[in-house]
Amino acid sequence: MKVLLLKDPKDKDSGPDPYVKELGLYGFEATLIPVLSFEFVSLDSLFGKLSHPECYGGLVFTSPRALEAIKICLKENSKNEVWSKTLKQRWNSKPAYVVGKATASLVEEIGLTPQGEKSGNAEKLAEYICSREKPNSSALLFPCGALKREVLPTVLREKGIPLESLTVYQTTQHADLQESLSSYFSQQGIPVSVVFFSPSGVKFCLQHIQKLSGDFINHIKFAAIGPTTAEAMEGAGIPVSCTAQSPTPQDLAAGIQEALHMQNCCLSK
Repeated sequence: MKVLLLKDPKDKDSGPDPYVKELGLYGFEATLIPVLSFEFVSLDSLFGKLSHPECYGGLVFTSPRALEAIKICLKENSKNEVWSKTLKQRWNSKPAYVVGKATASLVEEIGLTPQGEKSGNAEKLAEYICSREKPNSSALLFPCGALKREVLPTVLREKGIPLESLTVYQTTQHADLQESLSSYFSQQGIPVSVVFFSPSGVKFCLQHIQKLSGDFINHIKFAAIGPTTAEAMEGAGIPVSCTAQSPTPQDLAAGIQEALHMQNCCLSK
């Protein structure tokens, strides 16, 4: 049974993609198709702000891309040296709030200690931050994408917790997306499940998938990596068969398995 994952592969250096691996344990043959391209912006401004930990109460990360932006800054030897010798230690005296495990592991890679990784989405992370921060304290620095949702900033603002957002990447459609999708459907046929990993993925892929699957679209179980993506799918008129309980390979694979099992039970009645 084939599953289509609308996401980038994990870094090639770190072995097989964990989602492909986990779905394989359930007997699914998963294929990855990259959907998004990212352009990094304002990197000098980002490092300028990172150079002044005394101005901030901590850091907030809701996307691995924001950490990628920092890692690009640190590729310059002079900046890496300053980070390693002084800045890292000074930031480590402050919280680095993260939305999930993928973001947490990248925070650890730059030498910081993540907090809040079990949150799983922006709403829960905002609640977690509110339970730990005092109103009108120093601002939290929030490197983010141009398409960020306003959930987390709105909740913090309502609680009087200052947040300084800085756009460090822009999201565009991957150049090969249309060709990759056409090739997949013509060679592999209709998958039993298609998984969306972001609202942008819904925006860029849905029309192509509807066109390529035709009347068979009703046979596909559409899955979401989390509630934000599920909301975007519902808004676009896609029936969501399952939403992963948390954004991990294990919960996604279990959710797809359960959705297909329920379908089979209904068909056998």
